[in-house]
Amino acid sequence: MPQHGADIVRPLPRLTDRRIGLLGGSFNPAHEGHVHISLEALKRLGLDEVWWLVSPQNPLKAANGMASLADRMNSARAITAPHPRLRVTDLERALGTRYTIDTVRALRQRHPHARFVWLMGADNLAQIDRWHAWQQIFHLVPVAVWARPSYCFRALAAKAARRFAGARLQENAGRLLPATDPPAWVFVHGRLNPLSATLIRTAPEAARRRRTKPAAAKGR
Repeated sequence: MPQHGADIVRPLPRLTDRRIGLLGGSFNPAHEGHVHISLEALKRLGLDEVWWLVSPQNPLKAANGMASLADRMNSARAITAPHPRLRVTDLERALGTRYTIDTVRALRQRHPHARFVWLMGADNLAQIDRWHAWQQIFHLVPVAVWARPSYCFRALAAKAARRFAGARLQENAGRLLPATDPPAWVFVHGRLNPLSATLIRTAPEAARRRRTKPAAAKGR
């Protein structure tokens, strides 16, 4: 049986001119917010597919509290099952890469004619300057940033947005992004999805605390 992701790592002829969105993350767990960004990317950027790159371990996140890669892959596959153009992969495990820059570079080497676009939320744009070789990412692949509740102003004032201000496309030019030579990026507004993996993980514990909290004494 082939390993997870192996069918995508091989240089497949059908990837010659495909427009592929790359959505990386821990997916701990995968949720409808991830699906929303992916489906919007298919439509707004004119993509053929979106690949989810489920990271074995995000260098900026603690391993404590991180579900196993197998469990996170399973949750991602379950939620994307109704959407055949969303593909769940463990490419970083298969490629042996740890950093986004190395993953993107490896994919471009294997599929030199494919049009890759890096997808991320505004929360990531706000702190991407903490990523390894972050400026090289912008020079290697076009980037699409999705608005997130409470992050929009912070993201657009962040170091990366200022550094690449001259490479920003108009939002209504999103379909041009995959064919635009980097650096090029677009900020996409629209219906904001408030879901986050952190909120989902902490909700059961918060509910448990509410159930076990002693009732306040009523005044007489």
